[in-house]
Amino acid sequence: MAVRHRQRRQRAVGPAVLLPALLLVLCCRATAERIRYTIPEELGRGSLVGPLARDLGLSPAELPARKLRLSAEKQYFTVSGESGNLYVSERLDREEMCGESASCSVSFEALVQNPLNVFHVEVAIQDVNDNAPRFLRDNFQMEINEFTSPGARFALGVAEDADVGSNSLQGYELESNGYFGVEVKERQDGSKFAELVLRRALDRESEQSLRLVLTAVDGGDPPRSGTAQLCINVTDANDNAPVFAQDRYRASLREDAPPGSTVLNVSASDADAGTNALITYGFGKMPAKVLQKFVVEAESGTIRLQEALDFEDTRGYTLLVEARDGGGLVAHCEVEVEVLDVNDNAPEITVTSVSSPVPEDAPAGTVVALLKVRDRDSGENGQVWCELSGEAPLSMVSSSGGSYKVVTASALDREQASEHRVTVVARDRGSPSLSSRASLVLAVSDVNDNAPVFEEVAYSAYVAENNAAGAPVVRVSARDADAGANGRVSYWLAGGSAGAAPYVSVEARSGAVYAQRSFDYEQCREFAVAVRAQDGGAPARSSTATVRVFVLDRNDNAPRVLWPAAAAAAAGASGSGAASLPAAFEVVPRSAEAGYLVAKVVAVDADAGRNAWLSYELVQASEPALFRVGLHSGEVRTARAVSERDAAKQRVVAVVKDHGQPALSATATLHVVLAESLQEALPELSERAAGADSPAELQFYLVLALALLSALFLLSVALAVLARLRRAGPPAVLRCLRAQRFSVAGAAFPADFCEGTLPYSYNLCVAPARAVAEGAWLPTPPPLPSVPAEELLCAEPCGKPSPSSSAGAGEPPSDADAPQVCKPSRSRYTTVTKTCFQCGRKYIKPEHVLFHSGRDLLEDQRRDVSAREKAPEKIPGGREAMSPWRVSRRRKLPVGKCRAAPGSAGWLQCREEAAGAAVDRGGARGRPELCRQPRPLRPGSLAPWLAGVGGLSVSVRVVRSRGAARRRGPRQRSGAPSRERSRIGRRNAGGGAAAEMFAAGRLWIRRDRALLCCVLMAAWEAALGQLRYSIPEEMPKGSFVGDVAKDLALDLPALHDQGVRLVSEGGTQYFALHGKTGHLVTAERIDREQLCRLVEKCLLRCEVIVQGELKVYRIEVEIRDINDNAPSFREKETELRMSEMTAPGSRFPLRVAQDPDVGRNSLQRYELSGDEHFSLSVQAGPGGDQRPELVLAKALDREEAAFHELVLRASDGGEPSRTGTARIRVAVLDANDNAPAFSQAEYTVRVAEDVPVGSALLTVTATDADEGVNGDVKYSFYKISDRASELFSLHSGTGEISLKDNLDFEEISSHELEVQAYDGGEHFDTAKVAIRVTDVNDNAPQISVRLALSAISEDAPPGTVVALLHVQDRDSGANGQVRCNITERLPFRLEKTFEDYYRVVTAEVLDREEVSEYNVTVRASDGGSPSLWSSAVLSLRVLDVNDNAPVFAEARYSARVSENNAAGALVLTVRAADADWGQNARVRYRLWEGRVRGAPLSSYVSVHAETGALYALRSFDYEEVREVGLWVRAEDGGAPPLSSNVSVRLVIVDENDNAPQVLYPPPASGAVWAGVELAPRSAEPGALVAKVVAVDADAGQNAWLSYELAKATEPGLFRVGLHSGEVRTARVPLSRDAARQSLVVVVKDHGRPALSATATLTVVLAESVGELLSELGSAAAAPGEPPGSLTRWLVLAVAAVSCLFLAFLLLLLALRLRRWRRSQLLAAGSGALRGVPASHFVGIDGVRAFLHSYSHEVPLTSDSRKSQLRFSGGSCCDTLPARPPPDEPAPLLAEDADGARRADPAAPPVSSSHHACSATPPSPAPLPFLSRVLCPA
Repeated sequence: MAVRHRQRRQRAVGPAVLLPALLLVLCCRATAERIRYTIPEELGRGSLVGPLARDLGLSPAELPARKLRLSAEKQYFTVSGESGNLYVSERLDREEMCGESASCSVSFEALVQNPLNVFHVEVAIQDVNDNAPRFLRDNFQMEINEFTSPGARFALGVAEDADVGSNSLQGYELESNGYFGVEVKERQDGSKFAELVLRRALDRESEQSLRLVLTAVDGGDPPRSGTAQLCINVTDANDNAPVFAQDRYRASLREDAPPGSTVLNVSASDADAGTNALITYGFGKMPAKVLQKFVVEAESGTIRLQEALDFEDTRGYTLLVEARDGGGLVAHCEVEVEVLDVNDNAPEITVTSVSSPVPEDAPAGTVVALLKVRDRDSGENGQVWCELSGEAPLSMVSSSGGSYKVVTASALDREQASEHRVTVVARDRGSPSLSSRASLVLAVSDVNDNAPVFEEVAYSAYVAENNAAGAPVVRVSARDADAGANGRVSYWLAGGSAGAAPYVSVEARSGAVYAQRSFDYEQCREFAVAVRAQDGGAPARSSTATVRVFVLDRNDNAPRVLWPAAAAAAAGASGSGAASLPAAFEVVPRSAEAGYLVAKVVAVDADAGRNAWLSYELVQASEPALFRVGLHSGEVRTARAVSERDAAKQRVVAVVKDHGQPALSATATLHVVLAESLQEALPELSERAAGADSPAELQFYLVLALALLSALFLLSVALAVLARLRRAGPPAVLRCLRAQRFSVAGAAFPADFCEGTLPYSYNLCVAPARAVAEGAWLPTPPPLPSVPAEELLCAEPCGKPSPSSSAGAGEPPSDADAPQVCKPSRSRYTTVTKTCFQCGRKYIKPEHVLFHSGRDLLEDQRRDVSAREKAPEKIPGGREAMSPWRVSRRRKLPVGKCRAAPGSAGWLQCREEAAGAAVDRGGARGRPELCRQPRPLRPGSLAPWLAGVGGLSVSVRVVRSRGAARRRGPRQRSGAPSRERSRIGRRNAGGGAAAEMFAAGRLWIRRDRALLCCVLMAAWEAALGQLRYSIPEEMPKGSFVGDVAKDLALDLPALHDQGVRLVSEGGTQYFALHGKTGHLVTAERIDREQLCRLVEKCLLRCEVIVQGELKVYRIEVEIRDINDNAPSFREKETELRMSEMTAPGSRFPLRVAQDPDVGRNSLQRYELSGDEHFSLSVQAGPGGDQRPELVLAKALDREEAAFHELVLRASDGGEPSRTGTARIRVAVLDANDNAPAFSQAEYTVRVAEDVPVGSALLTVTATDADEGVNGDVKYSFYKISDRASELFSLHSGTGEISLKDNLDFEEISSHELEVQAYDGGEHFDTAKVAIRVTDVNDNAPQISVRLALSAISEDAPPGTVVALLHVQDRDSGANGQVRCNITERLPFRLEKTFEDYYRVVTAEVLDREEVSEYNVTVRASDGGSPSLWSSAVLSLRVLDVNDNAPVFAEARYSARVSENNAAGALVLTVRAADADWGQNARVRYRLWEGRVRGAPLSSYVSVHAETGALYALRSFDYEEVREVGLWVRAEDGGAPPLSSNVSVRLVIVDENDNAPQVLYPPPASGAVWAGVELAPRSAEPGALVAKVVAVDADAGQNAWLSYELAKATEPGLFRVGLHSGEVRTARVPLSRDAARQSLVVVVKDHGRPALSATATLTVVLAESVGELLSELGSAAAAPGEPPGSLTRWLVLAVAAVSCLFLAFLLLLLALRLRRWRRSQLLAAGSGALRGVPASHFVGIDGVRAFLHSYSHEVPLTSDSRKSQLRFSGGSCCDTLPARPPPDEPAPLLAEDADGARRADPAAPPVSSSHHACSATPPSPAPLPFLSRVLCPA
C-alpha cells in the first residue's frame, strides 16, 4: 500500500504544483473584477439583464464544461446554460427588497468549474413611480375649541410614499374653505409633513364641524396622489382635571387569594363643580391579561381580584387607573400589585437523556442519564434536592442550573444483572414539602469478557472401524456467559495428533464431530484432535478441548494363508481331475505311522484380539480318516498308518477360521503323494492315458460336416425365398402407401370377430423423417365366418369383455375418457406403446406412418433431440397433431402393459384381445406355456391405425427371437423392464401432475383475487366506517346519543370478551358506552358555547377500540345550538362625552353585544330609546356582523342638558326571543384652546442590541398650558414603521419609550420615530425620536457550501479541490472577523481564496479500502468576546480504483462427489472477495486448463463465471478416476483486471455400479473340466466340496460379497457359506443321488441396490479319481448314456440334415409344378388374386391365407432411403378372411389372362433378412379397409 501511495504522489507532483498557481491567478482576477448591471424594477420574468458569460470571458462552447451557475440565498436571476445570458427569474419590487434605502442592488456569485472559480455580480434596481402616497388613516378626527385663536397650528397625518427620489412625496393640498389652510414643512431628513393653520376664528354656533379633504402629491410623471378626510369638531372648555391622592400605589397579595378579594382603594378629587366634578374610575389601556385578573368599581375606586393569581406566571402587575370628571378631563395613577409566592408546585423531573444500554465495561463515574429538575416556586419553595431509590450501582451528581447526572458508582456486570431500575425522587424545601418521582430503566449491554467454557476438559469417543463416512463421533459443547453475538459459540479443529485432521470434522454451530472417512483399526487405532470453541465477539475469545477417538476393531479381515501359497493351491485344484503335476505337493512314505508330520498350514489375520485367533479344521480329503489337522497349530499329520489300499494321490483341504463375529475363514489345499521317494511319486503324478485323442478327432470332423450341410441347406432356403419375393413384388398390404390409392367397399370381417381374428397386425407410430420401423407378423387362428366391415366399425362394444381388461365382466370402463390398462401377460413378447397423433376421422398423412422394429429404437431415440424443436402439425380435422418428439418418447413399455383410449374405439380392445386369446388357444397345442394368461392386443394388428383415426393409444408387441433374448443377458432382461416401467410411470404421472398443478394454479389465482377484493372492501369500510350523530346541547347526563353496537355490527355478547372501550380526544370524557345495550350516552353536561366558542360547527370526536380484534372506529357527534344565552353587553353602562360643538349627524360607535349562540339564535337586531337628540344606525361590518352607531340627530346644548340617558336593547332570533340592555350616558363637554408642546424637537438615544425586553429607553415630555382635562397630555406614536411598532412601546401617560421585542443590529441599525402629544381637547404636538442600535456579538458565522463534490477517486492527487465554501458573519467589526479550520485530523486542508471564500483540498493520497467515506467538519469562529462558532459537514465518498486482487475464502477447497453423478450436478462453490467496489469488485471465475487421464480438464468440470459454482460435466467413474485436482482463477472486473488462484481437490466416492465377477469356477466355455469338483459319496455333513471365489470392482461395503445357493440338482445335499463361498455337504450323500450334481451359486454384493452374479459348479459324487474321469468323459453326451453316444448322435445329425436338404429340393420342384397347374386353372378367372402367385395362398372355405413374408419400403420423404417395413417369417396360420361385395369383386392379387404374374418393372431384387428392398406396387390396394383407413381420398 505504501508503494502505491508513493507512486500516486509522484504522479501528482506536476498537477499539485501548477494547480495552486493557476487558482491564484484566477482568484486575483475574480477579486479585482466585479460585474455590475442596472435594470428598472417590475421587469417581467425572463427579461434580459446582460450577457454574463461574455462579460466573464466565456465562449458558448465552454459553457457545458465550465458549468456556469449562480449562488444566492434567493434566486432573483437565472443564467441560460446555452447562451450564458443573465435573465430575471422573479418579479423585482424595489420597495419590498430595499425599503426606504436610496440605492438598491442585488449581489450574488457566479460559479464556474473546471477549474473552480467565483465571480461577484451586482445588479442595481432603479425605482419607477409605481406607488402613490398613502395616509396612515383615511379619516382624521379633530376637536378644536371655539376659543382657539387664529394662527394656531395643528399637526396633520403624514402620508407615506414607498418610492424614492423624485417619485416620492412632494407636497400636500387642502380643499378650499374659509377657516383653515395647510402649510408644508420639511424635516432634517428631507421628509415633508403638513400643518393645519387656523386662518379665522371659529364659531360653534354658526358651524359645529368641518369636513375637508387633504391630498398628498408625489413628483412622478405622471404624478400620483392620495387623500384623507379631516373631520373637525368645535368643542367647548373644561378648566380643572381630577387629581389622585398618590401618583403611585403599592399592594401585596398572596397567589392563593380567592377571587373577589379586595386589593386596595384609590381616590381622586376635582376642583370643578357640577358634572365636571363627578369622578368615575376605570382602567386605562392595559393588556387583556391584566383586565381579566382585576376589576375596579367605577364609583368607589375599589380594586378587587377577579381571577386566581399564579406567582409562577406573573410575579407582579402594574395597573393604570383613570379618574375622569364630567367635563372629560382625566387623571392617571399607577397601582403596583406584588404577588407573593406559595408552595403550590411540586418539582418537575425531566429526563433529558438516557444512555441505554450501557456497556458492562463502563468505568465507574460514567454518565448514564441526564436529569433536569425544576420547581416553579421561588425561594425555599423552589429549592430542590434529589436522591435515588432502589438497589443499583448508580449514584446522582448535581450539576449547574438544576441539572443532575446519574453516574455508575461501581463496575457493572451484565451476567449478574442485565437491567437496573431506579426511581429518582425530588423534594422541595417548602412547608409542607412536595415531591415527585420518575422511573429510570438502565439496560446493561454485553461486552465480550467471558471465553467459552467446555463442559468437559477432555472428551473420549469410541468408534468401530469400517464406520460410514459422515457418521457422528461425539458432540462437544461449550457455553459462553455472554449474550448475543458474544455468546454465540462456533467450533473448529485447532490441531491434534499427526494426521488426525483428515479423519474428522466438526460442525461449526452444533459442535458435532463427524468422521470424514471410514476408519481402519489396522491403520490407525487412536488419535486425538483439539477442538477450539470461539465466541462471536470482537476481539473473539476462545478455549480448547481435546477429543481422543479410539477405533474399535471389527472382524473385517479374513485369515490369509501363507503356506501353501494360494497360487499353488489353485494350480493344484485345476489339475485335480487331469494328469497334470500339482504345483504344491508333499510326499509321504507309505510306511509313515500315525502322527507323521505331513506339512504345516501357516496363516495370519490382520485383525486384533479375538478376531485374530485362528483355528484350523480339515474340511475335505480324499481319505478323510487318513489325515488330521492341529486345531491351533495348523499341522497336518497322519491320523493312522498308510495302507496299501490308499490312493497314491491325496488332496487335503484345510479351512482356517478366526474367532470374530461373524467368523471369517480361508482355505488351503494340499496335495499329498503316497510314495517312498520322489522318483516313485513322479510317475504317479503324470500317468494318464491319452486314448481320448482319437475320439475327439472324429467328433471334430463330424461337427464340421454337420455345420457345412446346415449352412448349405439354409442358403438354399434363403435363395428360394428371395427369388419368390422378387417375382411376387412387394406385399400388397403396403401398396396403398403409394400415390395411387383405391377404396374398395364391402370388405368383410369374421362374424365372431370378438372371439379371435384380425386380418393383420401392424406396428404404427409417428416418427422423425429419418427413423426406421420394422413390424412382425404373429400367428393367427384358423379362419372364421365373416361379417361386414360396417358392423365391425360401429360404435357398439363387443358382448364380451377383454380378457386382459381391468374392468369386470359385463362392466363398461369406469371413465370413458381414461385410458384402459391391460393386465400383464407372461408372453415372451415385449410390448411397446406407440402414441399416435390426433387427426380426427378423415385421413392420416402417409408420410407420418412408419413401421418400427425394436432394433431401431435406439437410433430413433438419438434422433429425437433434433425433432424436439418441431412444432405440432395441424391436421385438416382441426386438431393438433402430437409432436414427433412426444411420440418417440413412448416407444418402450414393460411386458404386458398397454394403453388404449376408450370411447368410440372401445370395441377395438375387446376384439383385439379376443383375437389374441384365440391365437393362444390355437398355439397351445404346441406350447402350453403360452396359454397361462390372457394376452394383450396382438402385435401388428390394425389397432394403431384405427386408434390413430380416433385419437387412441394402442399397445403393439414386437417379437424377439430367443437368440436375441439370450444376447440381452440376464441383467438386461431383468433390469430393462423395471426401468421402463418406472420411466413410463413417471411420464404418465407427470401429465396428471401438470394438469393438477394447472387447476390448482387457477384456483389459487381466484383465491388471490377474492382476497384482494376483501382487503379493498375492508380498507374502504375502514376509511368510510366512522359514525356521525347529532344531538342538541345541554342534554342531561345519560341521554341517548346512538346505537353504536348496531351501527358497527358488533356482537353484544362478545363486547365483554373482546374488551370494547371508548376513548375521547382531550381530557374530559363527554360520552360513555353502555356495556349491555351498546348505546352511546352522554357522560357530562355539554355546553356548546364552552366547547366551541367561535366554531360554527361543533364536533366532538371519540374512538371505539375493540381490543380483541385490534380495530378502531371513529365517532363524530355534532352539538347543535339551542337558544340558551341572551345577548349581553360587556359594559352594562357606557358613558359618552360630546362637545357641545359636535355637529348634527355625527356618528359614535357603540359597544357591540355578544351572543354565544349561533345561527338564528344569535344576535339579530338593536333598538334605542330615551332621547330625541339621538338616533340609532346599524352598520354591517366586514364579517357580516352588526355594529351599532349613535347618530346625533339634534344639536346639543350643555346649558339646556348636561347629560342624556339612553337605553340600547339587543335581541336575538330565538323562540322565544331573548334580549339584553345597556345604559348609555352622554355627557356634554366644554372646549379646549391650547395644544401641548414638547421640550425638544428631536430626541436621540443609543441602545445596545442585547438590551433586555421591557427596558426603558428614554422618556419624552410635553406640557399643556390648559388646565383640567384639556391640560392632561397623552402620548402616542405619530409616525412609526411596522417593525418599529413591534419593537417599541410608548406609555401614553408618562411618555416613556420601552422595548417590547429584541433588537437586532444586523436587521436595522437605527430607528426614527415621531411621537405625538395630545391633550383632552385633541390638540397635539409632534417630536422626532432617533434610536441608534449598537452592535453586540450575537451572530455566529454562517457557512454556505457553494460547491461540493460528492465523490472523489482514491487516486486523486493531493491538492484536488473538493468543495468551495462561503463564510459570513452578520456582525460588524471584530465581531464579524471569521477564522476557519477543519476540526478533525483528516487528509484535507482549508485554503482561503479571496474575501470570504475558502476551498477544501486534499492534503494527501486517499485510500478507499481504508476509509470509503469522509465527513469533513469545517468550523468557523468569529473574533467576538465570547467567540461564537458554527460548523458545516461535507460528505465525500471515495471512488474505487482497481488496486486489490480477489482473495478466496479458503486457501484450498475439497469436495466429495459420488460416482455416476448426473452431468451438470453441482460439486461445490468457491468464493472469492475483492476489497474493491463496484465493477472492480465483481469477481468472475474460470478454470486453469489441465488434463485428467489424457482428456482436457474442461471436459470433466466447469465453473460458473458469476457464482463460482463448480459443476460436473460428465459422470465420474470411481474405478477410472478416484481424484481430480484443478485450479480455479478468480479475476475482478477492473481495468486492468487482477486475479488470484486456488486449488480444488475432488474426491470421487464409490457407488455400487459393478456386479461381482466370479473368478472360480470360471464361466462355461465349452470345456468339460471347467467347474468340476469331486465329492466322495462317503463324505460327512460339512465336508468341503469347493469354494466359489468372486471379486467386486467396487470398494467398501459395495465390495462385500455374500453367497447363496440358488439352484441345485439335489437342494438339500449341499450348502454354501454366506460369506466364505465354501460349498459343503449338508448331509451324507445317498446312493439314489445322481452322480453329477449341478449347483448354481448367486454372488451378491452389499450395495444399494445390490448386484449379483451366478456361478455354476458341477460336483461329481465319486469315490475315486477314476470314477470322476469316467463321469467327466461322458459330459458331451446325454446324461446316463455311454461315452460313445456323442459320436453316434453326430452321425445321426449329419444324416438327418442331408435328408432334409434333399426333401427341400423335391418340395421346390413340386411347388413349381403346382403353380404351373394353378395358373392354368385360374387363367380365365375373375382376377381376384392378381399380383401374388397362387402358391402363396391356401384355400379353406373361400378364405385365402398368406404363406410367405413380405418386405416393403415406405419412404417418409422423397430423399429417404432408410425407412422400411420388415416382417418376420410368415406362418400358415396368418389368415385374411375376405368376402367380395356382391356388385364388385374385391381382388387380393391380380394375375394376367394367361396365368403368368405380371412383371413389375419397379420390383426390387430380393434381399436377405438383414437388408430391406424397395418396391412400388402397381396394383390397387389389396385390403379395402386399409385403403379407407390409410389412404383417404
